[in-house]
Amino acid sequence: MLQSPVRTACAALALTALPAPLAAKDAPAPVEKPQYVIISFDGASHIEQWERSRALARETGASFTYFLSCVFVVDKQHRARYQPPEMAAGRSNVGFAQSREEIEARLDQVWTARAEGHEIASHGCGHFDGGAWSASAWEQEFEQYMTLMRDAWSANKIKGEPAEWKQFVDTEIRGFRAPYLSTGPGLFKALASTGFAYDASTVSNGPAMPGRESGLMRFSLPMIPEGPEQRPVIAMDYNLYVRHSGGEEQPAMAEAFAERAYTAFKAAFDAQVKGERLPLQIGYHFTLMNDGAYWNALERFAREVCKRDDVRCVSYTDYLEQAPAEALGG
Repeated sequence: MLQSPVRTACAALALTALPAPLAAKDAPAPVEKPQYVIISFDGASHIEQWERSRALARETGASFTYFLSCVFVVDKQHRARYQPPEMAAGRSNVGFAQSREEIEARLDQVWTARAEGHEIASHGCGHFDGGAWSASAWEQEFEQYMTLMRDAWSANKIKGEPAEWKQFVDTEIRGFRAPYLSTGPGLFKALASTGFAYDASTVSNGPAMPGRESGLMRFSLPMIPEGPEQRPVIAMDYNLYVRHSGGEEQPAMAEAFAERAYTAFKAAFDAQVKGERLPLQIGYHFTLMNDGAYWNALERFAREVCKRDDVRCVSYTDYLEQAPAEALGG
């Protein structure tokens, strides 16, 4: 989505993209029952992590889902453009973009990632706990998201909006993950009524097949065994951070924490490869917790597994398009 006055060759190519995302790589060779790995990123704020994740994808052949928070395409000076449900305009738990230049850089990253075959999905806007919100409150949040995303170029006076931008927002942002993984009846009712294809906000006791309910596919981040005692933890970097250091930075332990995270991911992967081959989902953020321990672990894991012929490291939408009917609720 970003477009700066001096665009990279890749971003320039993205401007000529067809409405459907460009394929980042050739279709994989057929495998009787491939192991799917779905890696996603919540928030999708820092430019450095956009670049780092995209570099990892190029190296490994993976496609990712980026659950983008729409406050990151709103300048803090104009934060009142965002009207969250049940509170004053301009509120956000994760702040806003710091400048027009930052928004421009982020839009370039989003649009280039789309051209490379990645998926852009919704993480809402202000990162509020909406577990108790009504369906109408969630519908307001979703409408705010769509409006702010559609107008991201023009409202910020950024030149060179891709011709397909609004169509992309209207038709390709099909998935959602709730902030804090906090769900409720209002959320699922609103998701179904506003045309989302899937939700990825719930948690399961181990890897699980997605299920279809009220026309909506529901994916669940798994609890996986971790650490010396093999206690289950959600396969997400923030949960590992809290498990390992109580949510406080311990950079001296970064190498040990990275080893624990990698070992947990690899063991969960190996169990599926040897077993039912259920899709393994891993959730991340753009924050380098414990001195980057969890990103280091993820990169090591992806480099090891995503290049295998029997593995598909894909986005959520890729999975919906590639998986057989029995893996999609029939």
